[in-house]
Amino acid sequence: MVSDLHDAAANNDVAAVRRLLAAGAPVDGRNLAGATSLLVATHANSIAAAEALIAAGADVNAKDSIQDSPYLYAGARGRLEILKLALAHGADLKSVNRFGGTALIPAAERGHVETVRLLTEAGVAVDHINRLGWTALLEAIILSDGGPAHQQIVRLLLDAGANVNLADHDGVTPLAHARQRGYRAIAQILTAAGAR
Repeated sequence: MVSDLHDAAANNDVAAVRRLLAAGAPVDGRNLAGATSLLVATHANSIAAAEALIAAGADVNAKDSIQDSPYLYAGARGRLEILKLALAHGADLKSVNRFGGTALIPAAERGHVETVRLLTEAGVAVDHINRLGWTALLEAIILSDGGPAHQQIVRLLLDAGANVNLADHDGVTPLAHARQRGYRAIAQILTAAGAR
């Protein structure tokens, strides 16, 4: 029954999700990877199924074997509608992924502008440092192409109070990283915000 619920979640089959739950399928039952049906729905961006599962009490913070939860994965992958549902149903803003990063850090790295906006407005710590020694601001520079989406993310992070001079573990500042990569627009944004 658990695998059927996972299949229904992956296929966004809301009728099947509801039928299986009514028949006693555990809402947070796990597959071999430790994923709940809500995490499977999040992977597939099955919004309606995710909504049905959350309405039935699915845990938005339940982590799989690689430390992803529906909330963290939705943030990292820009699954905006599921992220909104997770935030409205008890997402743990302090939870971290296997790299020690909050949902905000990979969202910033991957250029998910609206996700970054939503997470900063929700109150995710903008200066959280992951195991690599990087903040969301550093990842938005180091692991980006420096283009318009990442420029907007840098602005959003600074507007949310990110420390413009918080360096990585090697003492390299966001401005130094931007200059090394030739990201002039980002360097200008940082400089205007007091970067050294």
